Amino acid sequence: MRRLLITLLVFALAGIAGFFVLTDPRVVSPGPEIGTLPQPDIENGKLLFAAGGCASCHATPGQDDKTRLGGGLELGSPFGKFHVPNISPHTRDGIGNWGTADFIQAMAAGVSPAGQHLYPSFPYTSYRLMTPKALADLLAYIRTLPAVEGRAPPHELPFPFNIRRMVGGWKLLFFDGAPFKPDPTKSDEWNRGAYLVQGPGHCAECHSARNSLGAIVQATRYAGGPDPEGKGWVPNITQSEDGLGKWSKSEIAELLKSGFTPEFDSVGGSMAAVVRNTAQLPETDRLAMAEYLKSLPAVQGPPRPPKPAAGG
Repeated sequence: MRRLLITLLVFALAGIAGFFVLTDPRVVSPGPEIGTLPQPDIENGKLLFAAGGCASCHATPGQDDKTRLGGGLELGSPFGKFHVPNISPHTRDGIGNWGTADFIQAMAAGVSPAGQHLYPSFPYTSYRLMTPKALADLLAYIRTLPAVEGRAPPHELPFPFNIRRMVGGWKLLFFDGAPFKPDPTKSDEWNRGAYLVQGPGHCAECHSARNSLGAIVQATRYAGGPDPEGKGWVPNITQSEDGLGKWSKSEIAELLKSGFTPEFDSVGGSMAAVVRNTAQLPETDRLAMAEYLKSLPAVQGPPRPPKPAAGG
């Protein structure tokens, strides 16, 4: 019996050690090779800031200046409450002391400068498609914005979700750190749209259903589903009948500019914030995004729950 207990203890310790090795941020998400970067392009960084919707989450709630990135927005989820951090250039409360490599590591690998896993409520699962040059441009633009004092409250997550090392296990299952690769069989416009939709635009993060561990269900990517924050339903944006199948390319581009649908309805909720961002892009980029979205196959998403009866 003693020998059996010792054997079980050895196996348990080996399993724990193996888990810690496999979930080490340097192992599971090492980040891209950065190399020597050219002088950053602040104007491109400003465009990527809009495409990525950075202000929608990181601007301090309750004030009109969307360049004040003091954080504090609360994001609900099945795993607890996340509080969006300060990413202004403030050296104490924001990311003013981050180097370019620190920023790229966070955006492309989901690893903080302190070497900890970042929770995938921050969509580095999409931002990892951006090149180190693009991420350096984005940081250069953020550094031109006001430094804002104050830190967001810590996340409110129950056990075991409050153990960041568990994110390493999640990454082993679901995180692909490969950068964007253009499709040589497609046009330059299609590839630009694919990059914007998949990468900085991170459209799949909201417009896809998720499994019980919070990862996107790849079979129904872009086919809509429950809002990740539990605030309703996010529509299908594939070419299905209940999606964008009847929309023209120009109609999709118009929605990204004005928020108006072909039926002259206007979008609301979180999509209104998205439109405020995509409206800042050049028309060529909105058309490129529409070109890519029109190429998505029709996919039937999860069934939408029926609306409650009146008075129910």
